[in-house]
Amino acid sequence: MKKIIGISFACFFLDQLIKYVINEVISLEKSIAVIGDFFHLTYVRNYGAAFNILSGNRIFLISIACITLFIIYYFLMKDRVNSTLEQVGYGLFIGGILGNLWDRLIHGYVIDYLDFEIFQIHMPIFNYADVCICIGVFLCVITLLREEIGWKNSQSKKKLED
Repeated sequence: MKKIIGISFACFFLDQLIKYVINEVISLEKSIAVIGDFFHLTYVRNYGAAFNILSGNRIFLISIACITLFIIYYFLMKDRVNSTLEQVGYGLFIGGILGNLWDRLIHGYVIDYLDFEIFQIHMPIFNYADVCICIGVFLCVITLLREEIGWKNSQSKKKLED
């Protein structure tokens, strides 16, 4: 549990630090080219969730974040021994949720700034907390799949022994 809390705090702190710098250095709706036309830092305010869906539903999004944190703790982490991969996954996932939740509570919106254009397709702008959430979920899914495959293999082995 200590590792999960440490990773969550580190992700949250770095997310908030980056957002503070973006807010201080870049004007709203302005962009700084980092790698040609491929990558920009663009300061936007997201009043919704991913791709700005549910825009204007701040209380609902705050509620979903709180419920998700409760579910993660109560059903997935409480009274369980988690592998290192799970601990990193949960830490990233929780840290990312807390970073965006904090923005919604304090500002009323989430600060986004990572802006990519791939093959002349302008991708939605996102932030470090979003990256943490995606990687955290990916690591947790990998862990669950590994456990499921391990369980199926042990069941197959057991059938062969019988």
